[in-house]
Amino acid sequence: MDDIIKSIEDKSKIIEGIANKLVYQYCNVLDEYMEQIGLILNDIQNPPTDVELEDMALNLPNFLYFVGEGVESIGIREDVAKALKQDLYNEIRLNTTGTVGDKQARAEMESVEESLIHCAYQRAYKKMKLKLEAGFEMLNSVKKVISRRMLELQLSFESQGGKIRE
Repeated sequence: MDDIIKSIEDKSKIIEGIANKLVYQYCNVLDEYMEQIGLILNDIQNPPTDVELEDMALNLPNFLYFVGEGVESIGIREDVAKALKQDLYNEIRLNTTGTVGDKQARAEMESVEESLIHCAYQRAYKKMKLKLEAGFEMLNSVKKVISRRMLELQLSFESQGGKIRE
């Protein structure tokens, strides 16, 4: 069993390495920015300033735009990898003699690398979509905080007898 687990770990590292390289290519700027946001949010002694929130509200859509474009690029590559895998599988099946089971086994065995590459693109696509969704959630949260602060400021101003022009 240890050999099987080792083999799984080794193959997983290869696939994960390919997927992570693809994800990094399109998401590294967003990842770094989200880390900065995390540091700001985790500093309990100093809540995010209005300037920091405005910065987030302006920068996040820009970063998300490029990640979205990357998601589509990876999606195209995933489709091509799937087609190549299927083409090879079908070609081997057609050119193999024997029973249906023999043909299927040989085709699966000889298209393993293509299957793994397809899997790497699938994982990269899923990881990037998750990052994109999390980025939009963060953007929505930032917008809500800005709106709440604006409302609090308006209420405070009005309670002091001021009037806001419309």
